[in-house]
Amino acid sequence: MSRIVFSSPSTLPQLYSTSRRIVKMSVTQTMNSGVSFRSMAVKPPSHPTYDMKGVIKLALAEDAGDRGDVTCLATIPLDMEVEAHFLAKEDGIVAGISLAEMIFHEVDPSLKVEWSQKDGDHVQKGLQFGKVSGQAHNIVVAERVVLNFMQRMSGIATLTKTMADAAHPACILETRKTAPGLRLVDKWAVLIGGGRNHRMGLFDMVMIKDNHISIAGGIINAIKSVDQYLEQQNLQMEVEVETRTLEEVDEVLRYTSQTKSSLTRIMLDNMVVPLPNGDVDVSMLKDAVEMINGRFETEASGNVTLETVHKIGQTGVSYISSGALTHSVKALDISLKIDTELALRVGRRTKRA
Repeated sequence: MSRIVFSSPSTLPQLYSTSRRIVKMSVTQTMNSGVSFRSMAVKPPSHPTYDMKGVIKLALAEDAGDRGDVTCLATIPLDMEVEAHFLAKEDGIVAGISLAEMIFHEVDPSLKVEWSQKDGDHVQKGLQFGKVSGQAHNIVVAERVVLNFMQRMSGIATLTKTMADAAHPACILETRKTAPGLRLVDKWAVLIGGGRNHRMGLFDMVMIKDNHISIAGGIINAIKSVDQYLEQQNLQMEVEVETRTLEEVDEVLRYTSQTKSSLTRIMLDNMVVPLPNGDVDVSMLKDAVEMINGRFETEASGNVTLETVHKIGQTGVSYISSGALTHSVKALDISLKIDTELALRVGRRTKRA
């Protein structure tokens, strides 16, 4: 199998043959790409099998194909060194700085990267907030992969920050509605934006949803089955059940008042009702929260938007989950420019800087 690799800081990408080997590693094991956890403003969430370095290599390989960057090979002298600057083209929360350093280090460990901002900081349109210097070819090779990650992560972090501020005192959560292969990256961006992570995947939390309830033959049957499974497997983890009506909430509360259960959180799904005038009715959600009365954590889900999240957060619910944080993200406009003066002139002409 052929692929592009970056073997040293002084060489161009070259083709070599290797047998394919898949190694499962934890994310903490794969963060040794020139960036230490201690230097990170916000550490990534943990995952037992996620290979961050593998994700970076895959992103670089799909860009390089089987020839490398033919434009760079044709236009850039091998020994040329340059300095390129990161430029924010709109206001927002910057995210992906630590990941950008990993990517540059993977392409060329000799590249020097400096920042005036850190992950989670606010950047304004027109701000130069970082620079990378070294071999021109390797900077340009890394450029698009770095920006793709940073722009997506910054878009997620920016929306999360806005939602988290509006949701207070409730905490804002994302969901598993992330880009395939980018689960940890997307959830890292949520943390950078001031949100909290919901379960990472299917393995780290029991979440009894409508389909589980239907197959199990009812909400209590599903909870009983989970309690038995966890006891048999000698497992301790958080357990959440989805409820869709006040009757289901009451059913869960009556069962757990009479029987010891592993349940820790009750999801209150679609209890935020849209109104014709664009507002929402949260009375059902508020009633459910009052019924639960602090016995379990509560999570509101459904009809969560920038316009509704503040009202939902005032009901007393513990958490508000929103799939839109990651599945409908708008990337933050960021560029990496060598000729920054010309870039700024063009930006001013197009109202982007």
